[in-house]
Amino acid sequence: MPTRVAFLGPKGTYAEKAAIALAGLEGVTNPILIPCTGLRSVFEHLANELCDAAVVPVENSVEGGVTTTLDALWIHKQLCIRRALVLPIRHCLLSSGELSQISEVLSHPQALAQCGGWLAKNLPNALQLPTSSTAEAVRLVANSRFRAAIASRSAGHINGLKELAYPVNDVPGNRTRFLWLEHGEKSKQGDLASLAFSLHSNVPGALLKALSCVAQQGLNMSRIESRPSKRELGEYVFFVDVELPIGAQNAPHLLSQALEPLCEHLANFGAYPSSEMILE
Repeated sequence: MPTRVAFLGPKGTYAEKAAIALAGLEGVTNPILIPCTGLRSVFEHLANELCDAAVVPVENSVEGGVTTTLDALWIHKQLCIRRALVLPIRHCLLSSGELSQISEVLSHPQALAQCGGWLAKNLPNALQLPTSSTAEAVRLVANSRFRAAIASRSAGHINGLKELAYPVNDVPGNRTRFLWLEHGEKSKQGDLASLAFSLHSNVPGALLKALSCVAQQGLNMSRIESRPSKRELGEYVFFVDVELPIGAQNAPHLLSQALEPLCEHLANFGAYPSSEMILE
C-alpha cells in the first residue's frame, strides 16, 4: 500500500517540500501526502495511526528549537526518528498588490521572526499577523492588495501571487532541520542519535552527571535544549543530539543504559542519517 505521510499544510509549505525530499531519501515512491492544520495535528495523525510517517520541523538556525515539536516528541516517546533533512529557507514576500500598498503581513510566527529586520526596514508600519503555516498565510492573502504573505516561492506560484521581494529573511544561511518520524523499533544506524530525559530532582550537579555520560561514551553532543516539564516551575526536560562515529551502532543503547539510573523519564528516539537539501 502507498505510504501515507502527514506534514504541516496546506500545500506549498516548506514542510511539504521536506516531506517529498525525505520520502525520496527513504525510498518511498508515490507517497500519499496528508496536509495537517498545526503541528499537533501532524503528531496526532501518526500517534493514532492515521498515517504511516510524519515530517516535522525540529530546529531552525535562526530561531532555535521548534517548541511544539519538542513538546510533542516528549509526549509521544514511542515514536522514532528515521531520518533528518536540513532545508535551506529562502522567504519571499507575496501579494496581489504592490509593496507600497501593504499594511498587513501574514506568516507563521517563526517566519515572521526570521524576517523581522527586513520588515522593520521596508514595512515598518505593517501589522504582523501570525498564521498556522506559511502556506496558510498565502491562502489568506489571496486577492488582497493590502495584505502580503511571507512564504516560499512555490507557495506563491501555486496561488498565483506576485513576488514583491526575494529573499526577505534576515540571515542568508537560514536553515531548518526536519525529521521523518515513524512507529517501530529504534534504529542503531546513522550519523546522529536523539534522546530526551527528565531528572529525578533539581539538585546541584544533577544535569552535569547526566551529561558526563555522553563524554564517558566518547560521543560529541551536537545539541542540547531544554523545555519546561509543565508540571512545576524550574523543572525541565532536556533534548540531546549526539554524533555517532562509524562503528558506534551500539552507542545510543549504551548511553541510554548509563543515563537511565539518573533520569526520572528517558526517551530514546534512535539513530538516523542526516543530510542537507540544496534549495533553488
